[in-house]
Amino acid sequence: MNKTKMHIRRNDIVRAISGEEADGKKTGKVLKVYPKTGRVLVEGFHFVKKHMRKSQDNPSGGIVSKEAPMAACKLVLVTRAAKKTEKE
Repeated sequence: MNKTKMHIRRNDIVRAISGEEADGKKTGKVLKVYPKTGRVLVEGFHFVKKHMRKSQDNPSGGIVSKEAPMAACKLVLVTRAAKKTEKE
């Protein structure tokens, strides 16, 4: 796939315009951007259930709810992350 330019960057505040989170009031911070697939990981959005095997990290195993990447076209920008400028 081609690497495309994204309208959303890391640390931006976004709001969902379609899907189950599209109530219009909920906003979240962008944690990670995947430009090759056009998807974005947003804090507090798009939870999926993951079945976990027993391990040392997770001794009980079971079903864990975690955030998953969602399509960037379903998000609209609320506020842009400020660029950090360091003066030396």
